[in-house]
Amino acid sequence: MIDSHCHLGSCRGDPAETVASARAAGVTRMLTVGMDDESNAQAIADAERFEDVFACVGRHPNHADGFDEAAAAAVEELAAHPRVRAIGETGLDWYRDSASPESQRAAFSSQLGIARRADLPVVIHMRESAEDSFALLEQEADGVIVILHCYSAGPDRVATAAEHGWLMSFAGNATYPSAGALRDAAREVPDELLLVETDSPYLSPQSLRGKPNAPANVVETAELVAEVRGADYGELERTVEANARRVFGW
Repeated sequence: MIDSHCHLGSCRGDPAETVASARAAGVTRMLTVGMDDESNAQAIADAERFEDVFACVGRHPNHADGFDEAAAAAVEELAAHPRVRAIGETGLDWYRDSASPESQRAAFSSQLGIARRADLPVVIHMRESAEDSFALLEQEADGVIVILHCYSAGPDRVATAAEHGWLMSFAGNATYPSAGALRDAAREVPDELLLVETDSPYLSPQSLRGKPNAPANVVETAELVAEVRGADYGELERTVEANARRVFGW
């Protein structure tokens, strides 16, 4: 299994122990995701340290204020690092107001351009902003591989995302009893556009809810996704591993 989205530097404990636990659970590859200058550097350092960890660099929408040309140039420089396999996470977050909508949109557009020039996929954070996020992606993401991280747009938008070839990644919140709409969405995603993730240390699956998450726990989410899709675990594992290999080149 793979974890297409974690924040290894924010996980509790020694990263070496976190990676070892993931390996023991059968997780063979992890993408650790930056959100600002400090976590971008940490993501690359962890990717250099562990052969099964790769990095994603960018500016999270909650930190979008102040993302100017110099900040964009810094991300673009990091994008050339051989262990960097994606740009982001970027996007729109209308749930929190820690960055202005104008700054979020500008940072989003800038990072789409960086991803296009670097020929890397872009990882999209989309919280209570599906309509605006889809509209911006439709206008500006042509030619860029798009990953809708922690998919939350609901089953009614799966067909639109699939039409554009955007990948949809499901996290531990899909296992929550109240998350029927997420499970409906996970059932509808075409095989070739499906990913799973932890978003650790956030969004622990139901059996660990309220505790810090870790990459090893992607297995529980993957088991749930396999169940709702009527697939056995091995089949789902082969599907998401192939998709991640194609998208991230690992």
